Amino acid sequence: MTTAQQPALNLMPLPWRAQPVTGSLGVDSSFSMAFTGYTEPRLERAGERFLRQLARQTGLPLSLKPAQTAKATLVIQTDHASKEIQQVGEDESYILDVSTASARLRASTPLGTLHGLQTLLQLVDVSPGGFVASAVTIEDRPRFQWRGLMIDSARHFIPLEVIRRNIDGMEVVKMNVFHWHLSENQGFRVESKKFPKLHELGSNALYYTQDEIRDLIAYARDRGIRVVPEFDMPGHSTAWFVGHPELASGKGPYEIERKWGVFDPAMDPTSEKVYKFLDDFIAEMAKVFPDHYFHIGGDEVNGKEWDSNPKIQAFMKDHGLKNNEALQAYFSGRVQKLVVKHGKTGVGWDEVLVPGVPKDIVIQSWRGQASLAQAAKQGYRGILSNGYYLDLGWPAARHYAVDPTSGDAANLSAEEKQRILGGESCMWSEYV
Repeated sequence: MTTAQQPALNLMPLPWRAQPVTGSLGVDSSFSMAFTGYTEPRLERAGERFLRQLARQTGLPLSLKPAQTAKATLVIQTDHASKEIQQVGEDESYILDVSTASARLRASTPLGTLHGLQTLLQLVDVSPGGFVASAVTIEDRPRFQWRGLMIDSARHFIPLEVIRRNIDGMEVVKMNVFHWHLSENQGFRVESKKFPKLHELGSNALYYTQDEIRDLIAYARDRGIRVVPEFDMPGHSTAWFVGHPELASGKGPYEIERKWGVFDPAMDPTSEKVYKFLDDFIAEMAKVFPDHYFHIGGDEVNGKEWDSNPKIQAFMKDHGLKNNEALQAYFSGRVQKLVVKHGKTGVGWDEVLVPGVPKDIVIQSWRGQASLAQAAKQGYRGILSNGYYLDLGWPAARHYAVDPTSGDAANLSAEEKQRILGGESCMWSEYV
């Protein structure tokens, strides 16, 4: 049978290269699996998860015990360990070879192995003679290094079982970044042992303990997914001020917001107390969240509290800061230095893309591809979220029509396009 005669491979996402061949591999109750080469507990758990899912898909009573390599239906070879803390750009490639007699999966690192197992699960289908996996040779590697999902747990608290379910779905389609939006005007959702008033007064008792967070990070790592926290500042920050009004630019007192929108409260960029507080806070959170990236928000600051504060206005005049954009750039630059001090790389929404912001910050574009292209031209790395807002209820076709390197980014040089790390879907929770 020629390739043109072969049935289409129903895979999501489509692999980098696939060469169907004649026939299929039968999948019955004798299906077994063996590891060769490098192995580790994460791979063993992934193998058991694969077999359990295959059993659910087919109803077959499969053995979860590893088989001997010579007798196994599926042989998995992983060459070496991946990084202890998963990194952007790490090798996620794999080769999957399915014949009529057996299947072989080879990957350089466990990340590729995890992806290959998900591809094989998607290949399994029912035929008149029973369950089969299409015979094919697949070479796969990611087009983009950053393939993310952002969940807003701050406006509405999202239970951990819901987040775990989403992480399970991310594993299936080979997404690799869970961006966790954890502070807002409506809630501060992380336990802080250094500053307990943040969660005690800013969460309505709906927050995640540090132990729960560590467990979730381990759960995500088992599935090849990084966890990047976001603590929005200087705006979208009312919940910070309920317990710590001294951080705010206004007089207060402050209460958790009960509605949605852009609100006036913002951190005071001129206060050394703010930077001392953030230094200590970031130091604490850097130990809770091991990922190398730390999101500092930076979006939708309307500046009204800054405009009405004489001390802030005097500071701007004394330091030659001509407008609120310049004041926010000053704030973002100082916070980014704190992030770097604690071993992290900062990420911010595209409002932080103003003159004077350090080049090592990553720009996440929610307002459009123009800002993503502008960031790349100026030497910043970037992520596209515009066009991937899941809470808007758009049809899937509209999301699929968005490409991080199209539109304004289409005319970037090859070097500039390399600065586009990928994309990130966003599930904001105003109405979720």
